[in-house]
Amino acid sequence: MLEKLLPFLGEYKRDALLSPLMVICEVILEIFIPFLIAKIIDVGIANKDLHYVSKIGGLMVVMALLALFFGALAGRFAAVAGTGFAKRLRQGIFLKIQDFSFANIDKFSTASLVTRLTTDVTNAQNALMLCVRVLVRAPIMLISASIMAIAINARLSSVVLIAIPVLGTALAVISVKAFPRFQRMLKKYDAMNSLIQENLIAIRVVKAFVRRDYENEKFTAAAGDLQRAQLYAEKLIIINMPLMVFTMYACIVAIVWFGGHMIVRGQMQTGELIGFISYLSQILMSLMILSMVFVGVVMSKASLSRIVEVLDEEPELTDLGTNPQLEVKDGSINFENVSFSYAKDNSNLTLTEVNFQIKSGETVGIIGGTGSAKTTLVQLIPRLYDVLAGRILVGGRDVREYSLRTLREAVAMVLQKNVLFSGTIKENLMWGNAAASDEEIQAVCKIAQAHDFILSFPNGYETQLGQGGVNLSGGQKQRLCIARALLKKPKIIIFDDSTSAVDTATDRLIRQGLRQNLAETTTIIIAQRIASVSSADKIIVLDDGRINAIGTHSELLISNEIYREVYESQQRGVA
Repeated sequence: MLEKLLPFLGEYKRDALLSPLMVICEVILEIFIPFLIAKIIDVGIANKDLHYVSKIGGLMVVMALLALFFGALAGRFAAVAGTGFAKRLRQGIFLKIQDFSFANIDKFSTASLVTRLTTDVTNAQNALMLCVRVLVRAPIMLISASIMAIAINARLSSVVLIAIPVLGTALAVISVKAFPRFQRMLKKYDAMNSLIQENLIAIRVVKAFVRRDYENEKFTAAAGDLQRAQLYAEKLIIINMPLMVFTMYACIVAIVWFGGHMIVRGQMQTGELIGFISYLSQILMSLMILSMVFVGVVMSKASLSRIVEVLDEEPELTDLGTNPQLEVKDGSINFENVSFSYAKDNSNLTLTEVNFQIKSGETVGIIGGTGSAKTTLVQLIPRLYDVLAGRILVGGRDVREYSLRTLREAVAMVLQKNVLFSGTIKENLMWGNAAASDEEIQAVCKIAQAHDFILSFPNGYETQLGQGGVNLSGGQKQRLCIARALLKKPKIIIFDDSTSAVDTATDRLIRQGLRQNLAETTTIIIAQRIASVSSADKIIVLDDGRINAIGTHSELLISNEIYREVYESQQRGVA
């Protein structure tokens, strides 16, 4: 894991190295203070030498101030390194996710990826700050204080040497048992975040159906599951602190008892015992700090493993094709014996042996019942997923020969689910073409029948949209998404039931505008309404992932039962 994560320190390596260096300086200064206290008692006070006491006391003050200075620097460098590491790590994870295919996203789930980008990265940041500061300080303090304690009285030091292995064994046992518990706890975080995300996205539905109490109960249950998982994980960890405190006080009692006897017998001076107790406190405090670091590392290890899992994930689709310099010459599309399965299983196919040809510039409609794989079929054209068998040709070449950027620049999709982003209407439209002029933007909006409603807003094209375009109707969002796709000027444009939320009159105007302005563009229209595809050059009828028929509107009315039934049912609805 360290090999994967350390490169994310980047330009913050200097701070990560300076922090432990400052800590070493701080510890060295602190180590000599108990030694000076012993000298003040055994030499200065014993000889009633006020000058000696003042001199050594002044030296102690200077050393304490310097230790404070180095400690503050260590804290600052650690904070800079930790926050910088977290920033770069989040960037790295986010960029990795951007390379994921839909299949990779499906594997992790959106909520889990959000948790890894937030909670898990924060835990990784805390772990780094512990390592570059505290994890350096504690061992150095432990070793240095032990050496000084042994130098004062080796016999008394044996008390501490007995306690250290006992504590080490206990911490090792806790570590082995606690790690899987924290992994389960983080999965509960994923589940709760998923519930929150779903609820906030669908808040209007929740309110419309008066399901607040039901959603509250679901969230309470999820939060309760997380609480129980946290308690289960941390009830093992909390044993650590009482164990440390008990050991510390037991050692102090033993030192005072045996040290007192030594002073009475003349085997030890009072100042030496006080200095020894100070070093004992430093040793035990170092052990306590190490145990706290250990707790933090155990908690962070689960998060680190989840982060590395994302970083190690190989995208299902490679970005560069076999001929990355290849350009899409036209909008022709050929499906040759194409089969596809989300599970990558030949026994569980979503599409089965699909064959058809579309000439460049043709308009093709796709009709089929719910679950007939209409959306799946068109998602294979820009390689949102890869075929399981067969091949797809765009512009006469296999789609896997193009780079993803080249292929997707040539294909525009208006998805079934309309996605808009926070920002102005103009900013959303310019996703289609960042260099588009105002005239070009207005032209595509007129084709999509969006120009008039945009101008009805006080700020027109500069109107701010809420997240997801919540201040627009479904039909308005669809028309903006159509305009955004048109702005790309693609060779192929796919409309996935993209006018379902607009009235039939507006639908007719949009289709008329597309015919007039996209004569050279291959147009694929997935629709539920026969009227939306009746004027297409050809219509593909899908049934359970297979092509049932291909023909024009008039041909299918005569020859295809599925198409005829859909048409007649819609005509009865109109009547």
